[in-house]
Amino acid sequence: MKKLTATPRGRRRRENRDDTGPAGARWKTRPRKRFGQHFLEAAWVDKLIAALGTSPDDTFLEIGPGRGALTTPLAARVRQVIAVEIDRDLARALPEHGSANLRIVEGDFLDVDLDEVLRGEPLPVRVIGNLPYNVASPILFKLLGAHAEGRRFSDATLMLQREVADRLVARPGTSDYGALAIQVGLHATVERLLTLPPGAFRPAPKVTSAVVRLRFGPASVDVGDPDVFARVVRGVFLQRRKTLSNALRPVADSLRRSAPQLLESAGIDGQRRPETLTVAEMARLARAVL
Repeated sequence: MKKLTATPRGRRRRENRDDTGPAGARWKTRPRKRFGQHFLEAAWVDKLIAALGTSPDDTFLEIGPGRGALTTPLAARVRQVIAVEIDRDLARALPEHGSANLRIVEGDFLDVDLDEVLRGEPLPVRVIGNLPYNVASPILFKLLGAHAEGRRFSDATLMLQREVADRLVARPGTSDYGALAIQVGLHATVERLLTLPPGAFRPAPKVTSAVVRLRFGPASVDVGDPDVFARVVRGVFLQRRKTLSNALRPVADSLRRSAPQLLESAGIDGQRRPETLTVAEMARLARAVL
């Protein structure tokens, strides 16, 4: 917020005033573009907490707590909140506005050692995060990888750009369906919880956002080698407008395999388009490589 004050010469100038955070707390930090910061407005916090369905025994890992609009009321309802914040100034200020069961980890979530962060915590934990749009996919894949390695998470409730959410909840045969839906669908079921207008954040982004929940579980199908599965999925969707036999050829060549033979072994019609394949069918195609 800004107010007008008089200068010694009688002219008016703009002066920054601290922004108000949770419980009337004052914050001297401005949103930083390089961190993709858009802070959730208080009016939406209750809606999000209601959608979470918290329990006093829950432990939450929060990605990007910002000024704590969600962090503080969440900590009042659960056993523990572990908040990972990349902004040094915010990370140092959050404890002043938090509670005894709030632990702040300063750093980039993509770089933090989750084994160290979660050491001593009862697993699995729950995840909440308002993800910067420019790193949403890498954060998603880190969560998926951490779950696959050690079943660290039960669920993740994430605020994302609506277009990313559309891709996560997409079904086979739709235009939004692709590599992201398949790779996430291998380890989690996804549901959309809320749609948030730009005005739900300050500063308002130029896009609409959505909240989705990922419920993690065992891999839904056997993919064989996970690295091969990821290469096949990414490879065919690089050329999603082509038939599967043509889209598969470059990645099959890189794996020193024949695309027609892989399709025959997997029992899949090469005239189909990549976006029509289910997770199970893509897994059969990946296993055929081995």
